[in-house]
Amino acid sequence: MIFENGDRIVFAGDSVTDCGRKRPYGEGLWEGLGNGYVRQVDSILSCLYPEKLLHITNVGESGATSRDMLAHWEQNVENCKPDYVFFMIGANDVWRQFDEPALDNSALMPECYRANLVAVCERTLPKVKGMFIISPFYMEANDNDPMKKRMVEYAQIAKEVADKFGITYIDVQKEFDNHLKYRYPAYISWDRVHPNWVGGMLIAREILKAIGADPLY
Repeated sequence: MIFENGDRIVFAGDSVTDCGRKRPYGEGLWEGLGNGYVRQVDSILSCLYPEKLLHITNVGESGATSRDMLAHWEQNVENCKPDYVFFMIGANDVWRQFDEPALDNSALMPECYRANLVAVCERTLPKVKGMFIISPFYMEANDNDPMKKRMVEYAQIAKEVADKFGITYIDVQKEFDNHLKYRYPAYISWDRVHPNWVGGMLIAREILKAIGADPLY
């Protein structure tokens, strides 16, 4: 497992990361980390590595696009002086193209999304031990669904940015697609965007795999 005693690990993103976390910084007991995958990662690591005191912080912001994340990056992430940074963003960049199609300013087109991810990586990589990009996703088994196709496009952009900077890319869309071969989307998400506890655990396990800490892998 790559984390060392005393490491500060920050998770950034939108509502999938936020999950009701504490303000201004989500950390600590109970609902400090929120009720999503960040809490699940923290709980599992605490069980597996009780000898390591890991400072995990959740700075996810509900409703955030990649533009919002970049605008708040200094306050939310850099001020924490993290050793490792994980971020998952893109759901709202895509979703606004479908639920608010008449509002041109609310959705972010692919090249804007790419530029925001590149900016985050350029300013952060020199200051941290490691960085991870978690793919945006849409929990839909039909690959011809318009929003699913668009989300896959944005996930590919995230992968290309990760490859450009030599950053670990965590493909949770692939994991959800595998799960949906057996279960209907409502089993893990009420709206195909916000995962329930099972969906959150699927994300958490992919993160654990990426850091070499999955007890089942």
